[in-house]
Amino acid sequence: MRIGVFAVLFGDKPFEETLDYLKELGVGAVEIGTGAYPGNAHCKPAELLADEGKLKAFGKAVEKRGLVISALSCHGNPLHPDSKMASDHHAVFEQTVQLAQRLGVKQVITFSGCPGGDPSSRQPNWITAPWPPEYLEMLDWQWKEKVVPYWTATAKTCQAAGVRVAIEMHPNFVVYNPETMLRLRDVARGTIGCNFDPSHMFWQQVDVPSAIRALGDCIYHVHAKDCRIDAQNTAVNGVLDAKRYTEEIRRSWIFRTVGYGNGESVWRDIVSNLRLVGYDHVISIEHEDSLMSGDEGLKKATAFLKQIVIEAPAGTAYWA
Repeated sequence: MRIGVFAVLFGDKPFEETLDYLKELGVGAVEIGTGAYPGNAHCKPAELLADEGKLKAFGKAVEKRGLVISALSCHGNPLHPDSKMASDHHAVFEQTVQLAQRLGVKQVITFSGCPGGDPSSRQPNWITAPWPPEYLEMLDWQWKEKVVPYWTATAKTCQAAGVRVAIEMHPNFVVYNPETMLRLRDVARGTIGCNFDPSHMFWQQVDVPSAIRALGDCIYHVHAKDCRIDAQNTAVNGVLDAKRYTEEIRRSWIFRTVGYGNGESVWRDIVSNLRLVGYDHVISIEHEDSLMSGDEGLKKATAFLKQIVIEAPAGTAYWA
């Protein structure tokens, strides 16, 4: 395994300046946003695909610094009831898959999407309970009429390009936990898998090592982001919380830099279970800690993970 960074944190800096910073930090990989929700400050797929010179320079900028691109990320909602938003996010995804193929990047990260509850909906509808009965009917409609058809067709595009799609499990989308992830994975095994972000599991009260074991080789990419549950606020209101992320003291949970939500023993168990299921790719730091600057959070996360990530192949079990 190697440590990487999701570079959207540095969207206000030029791309090569960002790469120099990451090299100096001592990480080995970069995850790059290409549009939709993460934005495309460092990478505009349409421009690179249209200009071979720019494309080669882009890849060379990463390579000459001894880094690799762990994934291209275009988290979006291609199932949004707003047809323009859906088509825009789908177009970015298709361009990103083409770009990944040209750059030799093996995975593209996005969300599963979330449709409305029926053909006349204007906004997405994330359904979390089967009653009243119309909600279960809407959930069935979403999967049968929107989710499965879209991802069946889209997986063929990925297969043709030799690129895997790593779905990030996230509430407010139809794939938000291991059960829904495995349901979508079955649409196209070997092409649809998971970008595993522990922070989204922690606040749903999922046991993260157990989730890793359940997902197994479905895990294509991993984010390093932590989450701190506020025991007092959760005791009163539970973990469902729609308050703004910056209302930290009132929230049931907030995202934290790794090590500030859960301690070393938890993260050592996460890394060990990733190795147990055969994951040997990048652990990409995603900074979304509103109590800490990006620079400080990234430095602390990198130092923390350097003590925990297992880099070398396992040795021979001579005692066995």
